[in-house]
This record gives sequence, C-alpha cells and structure tokens, in this order.
Amino acid sequence: MKKKPMTNKLNIPRHVAIIMDGNGRWAEARNLERVEGHAEGARAVRETVETAARNGIEYLTLYAFSAANWARPRREVEALMRLLVDFAKKERSELRSLGIRVNVIGQLEELPTGTRHAVEDLIRYTADGSKMTLTLALSYGGRQDIVEAARALAVRARAGLVLPEEIDESFFHREMTTRSLPDVDLLIRTGGETRVSDFLLYESAYAELVFLPIMWPEFVPQTLLDAVELYSRRERRFGRTSAQVVRGEHAAFDPLDPVREAPAP
Repeated sequence: MKKKPMTNKLNIPRHVAIIMDGNGRWAEARNLERVEGHAEGARAVRETVETAARNGIEYLTLYAFSAANWARPRREVEALMRLLVDFAKKERSELRSLGIRVNVIGQLEELPTGTRHAVEDLIRYTADGSKMTLTLALSYGGRQDIVEAARALAVRARAGLVLPEEIDESFFHREMTTRSLPDVDLLIRTGGETRVSDFLLYESAYAELVFLPIMWPEFVPQTLLDAVELYSRRERRFGRTSAQVVRGEHAAFDPLDPVREAPAP
C-alpha cells in the first residue's frame, strides 16, 4: 500500500508516545502462542520507528515493558527480554543509518544482565544520532518515576542542597528519568483500551490522546500517519481561548518550561 504523505508539516507533533497494546490478544485470536504476537509486534515497531524518523517526528517513546509487566507468566517475560536483545542487535545499524539515537526511561538495572547489556550497547552505538530520539520505556511506571524524583529532592532538601521554594515543575522534571524529553504532544494507544496505564503521567498533561481499536501487530505506517493527521486538525489551546489561538496572542507553552514572569503593569 502506498503511504500517503503528511498533509500539514507545520503541525507534526514533536513528541509522539505509543502504548503498544494487544500483542497477546492478536495471537490468541489466531490460535497462536502469545509470544508469537510479541514477535509480530516487533515488526510493527520497526516500521513505526522508520516512519516516524522519515516524517519529521523528533521524539518517539514506546512503552516496551512496564513495571507491572513483571507479573506476567515467566515464559512470556523471558520471550519479551529475548525480543529486546534481538532488537538491540539486529536494528542497531539501521537505527544509526537513520540518525536515530536510542534512550531509555525506567529502571534499566532491573532487566536481566544480558538484556541490559544489549540495550546499553545500543544506546552507546547510536549516541551520535541527531535526527530522532527513540526512547524505550523499560521496567517503567509513571507514578514510580514521580515518587523517585520526589524522594531524590527530599534527600537533597534534607542535606540543605535545595530550598523548597526553588522547586517548580521544571526543577522537579530534572529529577525524573524523562528529564531529556519534552512534553508529549500525541499519545497513541492500540488494543481498544481507553486508559494510559501509568505511562508518562507527568509528561502527558497536555497530550492529545488517540485510542485505536486495532491490536499492535495491526499497526502499519499509514496508521501513524493518520494519527498525526488527526493531531494536526486538533486545536491546541493550552488554557487560551479559541480566539486567542487564532490571533496568535501567545506561543504555545511547555508546562515543563520555567514559568514566565508576568510583565510589569
């Protein structure tokens, strides 16, 4: 199928995040093992990453393995860890050639040693990429990330290294594993569920949400392009009125940027 080009390049989201849900259900519907669904989902990952990079998306974050996923059957978890190793080894050259830098959020140290080393090698190998940042959320939980940041600030405050009045949204975000990422513009979830499942809670405060009824293995390049086109048609007000947006009275702000002082009367 021929890919339709994006129709409004001025409104391409800078940061797209995806909850890749439905691999297991896709497989079960076809009388396959759940792990076969994850293997097919890896194909969708490759195509999505390439499509995002080629269409001007600067940041793509994928919910690859949540902190809650450790509760899944051991065989399925082991299969997911093997797929991560395969991705890190087989896709490294392609990622580098596309100018994609790989980043990780979450508790990387909780992964099996072999998986962790493969991911760390991929991060180093692609470190010079400047076209797009691909972030893998591994053993990640949004609430956990917020709690860890609060704990780190509490330790610093107790030691007298930071004053409470210094802590604003931007300051707080610097303590999170997502510190190098801008706010999410577009969050997509497959699988037919309409919840964010502890994914980028702090960073998605102003994200446009797109929930799709398809399973992740059914996600193709055109699906991403269609979601981006839908995003481009939505009005991003950030607390302003529609009239203000039309007049362009204020540039859209990032809630994680330092708060601007109001002009003197």
